[in-house]
Amino acid sequence: MAQDNSSRVTEFILLGLSDTRELQLLFFTLFLLAYTMVLLGNLLIIVTVRTDPKLSSPMYFLLSNLSFIDICYTSVTTPRVLVALLSGHKAIAFEGCMAQLFFLHFVGSSEMFLLTVMAFDRYTAICRPLNYTAIMAHGLCWALVAACWAGGFIHSIVQTLLMLQLPFCGPNTIPSYFCDVPPVVRLACADTTLTEWLMASNSGLISLGCFLVLVASYTLILAKVRARLSQGRWKALSTCASHVVVVTLFFVPCIFTYLRPAGTLSTNKYICVIYTTFSPMMNPLIYTLRSHEVKESVWRLWKR
Repeated sequence: MAQDNSSRVTEFILLGLSDTRELQLLFFTLFLLAYTMVLLGNLLIIVTVRTDPKLSSPMYFLLSNLSFIDICYTSVTTPRVLVALLSGHKAIAFEGCMAQLFFLHFVGSSEMFLLTVMAFDRYTAICRPLNYTAIMAHGLCWALVAACWAGGFIHSIVQTLLMLQLPFCGPNTIPSYFCDVPPVVRLACADTTLTEWLMASNSGLISLGCFLVLVASYTLILAKVRARLSQGRWKALSTCASHVVVVTLFFVPCIFTYLRPAGTLSTNKYICVIYTTFSPMMNPLIYTLRSHEVKESVWRLWKR
């Protein structure tokens, strides 16, 4: 469908979370606190793992990569949200919107793949402890992390190319606080049915597939430790339970958002807060700072 260049949308208006000034100040405070916790918590984990030789196992290598991804993931949306809430400037250029969409899906899907790899790591450590070192070799860990980033890039470039081929010539108001596929695709001046199904198949199936793999791996772990209730097994059980909680908080909203065509149901912008801000804030607490070894390493780093 050919469009006149003069009628092409050059910017979008992000409505944000609220038009009330008092609520905007409240959201600014909450987002600032959450972003600060994400940065400090994940940077502390990265520095601790990198400087302490005792944290050289594959589990902590993967955790430090998860921390780096969480920082990148939250930084795609939160800084701009903070500026918009403080200044009231809601416009974002078309190119900036597409760039935000690309990096959001690039880093977000990379995190999904990495969480799946981490579940495999935990399964190997708990269910096959004698072969753990041989299976999770240093080279394999690097290859798995590289594969996560490569998979995220492929997924994101497909999403972005599907968006760029759509014409935008009419409404430019996005009922959200960041650019994402569901709210943006609704603004296209064309029949987007096929594109929406392709995007749902891409993002939705990745979210659902990774979630099912994670649930299956933790189910196998729980089945393995069920009959062995020693102290070490109870620790494994507690770890798996906390991991399942944070994984559910991240994946279920993503599945709800992406595993359907964009026009079938409006996206709740408050649900998006869960997987863009709340889940990255919880990861340092759930995955790492509950670990006795990490807490000891942090204390040694502090005394140093």
